[in-house]
Amino acid sequence: MTLKEAGEFHSHSGFVAHANIVGSQEGVVLYSTKGSAYSALRPTLEDFVIEMPRGAQVIYPKDLAPICMIADIAPGVKVFESGVGSGALSMTMLRYGAEIVGYELREDFANRAQTNVRSFLGEEALSRYSVQLRDCYEGIDETGFDRMVLDLPEPWRVVPFAEKALRRGALFVAYTPSITQAVQVRQAFGGQWLEARTLEVLHRTWHIEGQSVRPDHRMVAHTGFLTVARFVGTEITDQG
Repeated sequence: MTLKEAGEFHSHSGFVAHANIVGSQEGVVLYSTKGSAYSALRPTLEDFVIEMPRGAQVIYPKDLAPICMIADIAPGVKVFESGVGSGALSMTMLRYGAEIVGYELREDFANRAQTNVRSFLGEEALSRYSVQLRDCYEGIDETGFDRMVLDLPEPWRVVPFAEKALRRGALFVAYTPSITQAVQVRQAFGGQWLEARTLEVLHRTWHIEGQSVRPDHRMVAHTGFLTVARFVGTEITDQG
């Protein structure tokens, strides 16, 4: 929740006035009007992504962190992103310090993404976040990108444009729900691409209670496939 002057948090256990939270240290214990105890904590990025307002389906935390690792997202890295959606991936890369140019087809999604970024990261993050109402299947105007990260139905259609927009040595990452999409991405890479690989991340928690230790009965298995490759800009052939 966002704290507001004269705001109140209500539940079946009574309510807590926002004024009692403002100015307190994180972790403070507060008591509702019915005497129930609450600990006040700032949300993590994981918390925010799960609960934030959304228009499009978001990429979940189990994939967000691996994407930032395999895409080597770091402060000052110039990223092209398309399929901005509700902004979960955008805010994660911005949190890592990236500078993002995003193409999004739907104005409501673009506005939602920018609102979510502002809500969690603050106004400063928007200075590194430019979202345009554009279709990357029709081309990419900007050049010199260090990374390209796509959450699109047909990312293989962007590969020819990526070869003009990316600098040599840049990384390309595509998030796709189905393996057939991942295969088509891999087939689109020609001789200018190296180190192509496809992976998925499985997330399983464990039940630990006294001597009872076992995997939980449920796990977050498949959500999407991550395909990554490095652009080198020249055809590499063996000398005969």
